Amino acid sequence: MEVQTKFVPGAPRIAYDEVGEGPPVLFLHGIGGNRTNWRDQLLACAHGYRAIAWDARGYGQSDDYQGALDFGNFADDMIRLLDHLGVARAHLVGLSMGGRITQDLYFRYPGRVATMVLCDTFPGTTPTLPLEERKAFINLRKGPLIAGKSLREMAEPLARSLLSANAGPAHFERLVDSVAALHKASYIKTIEATMGYDRAVDISTISVPVQLIYGAEDRLTPPAIGQEMQRQIPGARLAVIEGAGHLVNIERGEEFNQVLLEFLGPHALTEN
Repeated sequence: MEVQTKFVPGAPRIAYDEVGEGPPVLFLHGIGGNRTNWRDQLLACAHGYRAIAWDARGYGQSDDYQGALDFGNFADDMIRLLDHLGVARAHLVGLSMGGRITQDLYFRYPGRVATMVLCDTFPGTTPTLPLEERKAFINLRKGPLIAGKSLREMAEPLARSLLSANAGPAHFERLVDSVAALHKASYIKTIEATMGYDRAVDISTISVPVQLIYGAEDRLTPPAIGQEMQRQIPGARLAVIEGAGHLVNIERGEEFNQVLLEFLGPHALTEN
């Protein structure tokens, strides 16, 4: 099957890849990613699902935009995408920042979410890091760019911090290319918005099926975070994949896809 790149019109225009037919499964990338991070998952899902991966606003082939970013804009853009696709409810798969967007969308538009797969992410939408650690996160990623470093110069050390010791050269190059492709101005807006968003939610009230997936060697969002989320979310399942860091779907694609498909199977929608 051939993956097709399409666009949601409007401001900003949103790019997405689509392949397959069946219940809709939407993939949301992390803060340093884009829709191509999910290529292996799209192909794995294509034979039973309508698999879709977006570029969030200001990422990949999606448009940049004027003014500051409200983190809630991402959820609103996802609703635009669902409406454009003619999809009432979808299975959502979000990694890192994509997992926070997925949770934000659920609490804003609960009727549009069938299930959630939350990968290497934090709980809820309020930043869980203390203020000083949030500032350090912003400075770590924003500071070098403001000082004149290129995204590609930043990409290599960032990739090393996110990948496990088991990652091969192909995994490393894939992540470096992903970071190097970021839109500098939009990336900075996202860094600031994701650390400043404060919309408290109670994840213990989530009422759709949830699968949590974490890399055993993830240093940014270690499995202990997933264990605590599993404790709080009724009926949530947790898979910890050995030998993987923060980009668990890239480093251990086969194992990730197996967990994903086993979870989606019993929950597959019969209608969009």
